[in-house]
Amino acid sequence: MVLNSLDKMIQLQKNTANIRNICVLAHVDHGKTTLADCLISSNGIISSRLAGKLRYMDSREDEQVRGITMKSSAISLLYAKDKEEYLINLIDSPGHVDFSSEVSTAVRICDGCIIVVDAVEGVCPQTQAVLRQAWLENIRPVLVINKIDRLIVELKFTPQEAYSHLKNILEQINALTGTLFTSKVLEERAERETESQGNPNSDPGEQVYDWSAGLEDTDDSHLYFSPDQGNVVFTSAVDGWGFGIEHFAKIYSQKIGIKKEVLLKTLWGDYYINMKAKKIMKVDQAKGKKPLFVQLILENIWSLYDAVLKKDKEKIDKIVTSLGLKMGAREARHSDPKVQLSAICSQWLPIAHAVLDFSYGVSETS
Repeated sequence: MVLNSLDKMIQLQKNTANIRNICVLAHVDHGKTTLADCLISSNGIISSRLAGKLRYMDSREDEQVRGITMKSSAISLLYAKDKEEYLINLIDSPGHVDFSSEVSTAVRICDGCIIVVDAVEGVCPQTQAVLRQAWLENIRPVLVINKIDRLIVELKFTPQEAYSHLKNILEQINALTGTLFTSKVLEERAERETESQGNPNSDPGEQVYDWSAGLEDTDDSHLYFSPDQGNVVFTSAVDGWGFGIEHFAKIYSQKIGIKKEVLLKTLWGDYYINMKAKKIMKVDQAKGKKPLFVQLILENIWSLYDAVLKKDKEKIDKIVTSLGLKMGAREARHSDPKVQLSAICSQWLPIAHAVLDFSYGVSETS
């Protein structure tokens, strides 16, 4: 997938319908540059082992010394989807508030953006700023909830606790989106009222200042982030893995015989599966039922981390075999469990595929 010839680059640049300009936005230290490294490694430009360590897009010496991005940097990546090839111009922008002008410039030349949020820290001041910037420039965002590994390794959350935590983060972000939407509707309403006042033919007695008008009748559901809408990706860039629920919907539709379309609507949310009846139902918390997202996705990831961190070779071999993966001899012998985790997860849930799969079509309806 490496862009290895001038002719190839020229061919892709001429096909403007398949070019996407995507910027990565986030609060400082939420993992933008590590994520960018992972995406770059998918094109063979850097080794996957160096992703997150090299900080390839931080090309200035002061950026490497300080460990933060200070200037926006761009790189072109090739992504293939359904026999179509896309040229993705990826821009890594700063997360520190002192360099916000770099973010503004990046957003204005892009079709869409990837908003990265730390799974532990959640919504931070600069998260709000970049979300507002994307909103004002009317570009479509994809939300990447990064550093899921911290919920396992640092906070020691159970899969159920992690699910509740992730739901809270989504609610916080969607509350911000709702505020932006409401402000826009009320501003437009105020403009119409001002124009009406300036119209000599209008009857002042008929003017009704209903500031809620326009909110109830407007469908804003497409503006919010939800995994079942295909605009949320869960990742651990440092361990090289990520997924959207579509990946698991496809797998489990074949395993348990439930339609993929049904799983796409129920893998996120308070739904559980009745295996005997092969039906999906609403969770009854009183009965202690686990949501599908916990049972079919998070528990499997937690189980893998548990096996690797405890160096349970028998369990690791069993998981690798059941997933149909292969782990090299070097990784299998390595003393650092993180190396084994990355080797397994990057095959099972390749982060570049998860993130770029959502990003490639981000400007189709822009």
